[in-house]
Amino acid sequence: MAAVVSTPSGRLSPVEGVLRQLDNLVIIYRRTWKGSVFSSFVSPLFYVLAMGVLLGGFIHQSPQQLEGATSYVAFIVPGLIAAQAMQTAVGETTYPVMSAIKWQKTFYAQLATPLQTRDLANAMLCWVLFRVGTTCGVYFLVMAPFGVFATWWGPVLAWLVTMLVGLTFGTWVFAFSAHTRDEGSFILIYRLGLVPLFLFSGAFFPISNLGTVGEWVAKCTPLWHAVNLVRMLCLDTVVASTAVVNLLVLVVLTVVGWALALRSLRARLLT
Repeated sequence: MAAVVSTPSGRLSPVEGVLRQLDNLVIIYRRTWKGSVFSSFVSPLFYVLAMGVLLGGFIHQSPQQLEGATSYVAFIVPGLIAAQAMQTAVGETTYPVMSAIKWQKTFYAQLATPLQTRDLANAMLCWVLFRVGTTCGVYFLVMAPFGVFATWWGPVLAWLVTMLVGLTFGTWVFAFSAHTRDEGSFILIYRLGLVPLFLFSGAFFPISNLGTVGEWVAKCTPLWHAVNLVRMLCLDTVVASTAVVNLLVLVVLTVVGWALALRSLRARLLT
């Protein structure tokens, strides 16, 4: 551990505060990582093989109908990876945050140290980056031999986008988890949030199949912007203007969500 760098008031600097908290999260993960292997890596990959390879073998459409993809598996893989980034981020910012506040109360114990609420929130969001990066990274590596990527650099950029997607959803869900006092409300996030987004974001089929109104609604969701950007990068069908809009939407949502996360946690723990 590097030497402590303190601010003039005696508190830890933002970087040192995050590193201290991340050290704790890494120690915990070393003891519990085996419990997340199946849900984080094995199950999603089986899902891609079942939906993309096996079911996709019965789907024969032209690249024009599949947004430039030469096969259904090439079409579905980028969408499922983007959706996995969302699901991983939500999983890391719902019950773990509630546990640290309500059940184990570790956040309160940590505030008795030089750590601040800012450090607690930023460290958990950095942890989201790690979890999303490793989970989606395995996705990209395993699917590469199937020939679903048009270039070598596209998946690399797409992998970076998935981490931004994780932050986009992680910040907003963190803010909600820090605010709510009933874990039962998480059911609403999954049933009314994740499931509809997952099904109607263009991950499984082009959103043009939803009709004019449905397509417009889908384009208003953050997951569509994520799926569309990841897919364009993986298939090398990038339209610069569309990609810029997709990226700006994700960045703006992330910045706003991050501010809300800091504010929600501070209000919950210090009032």
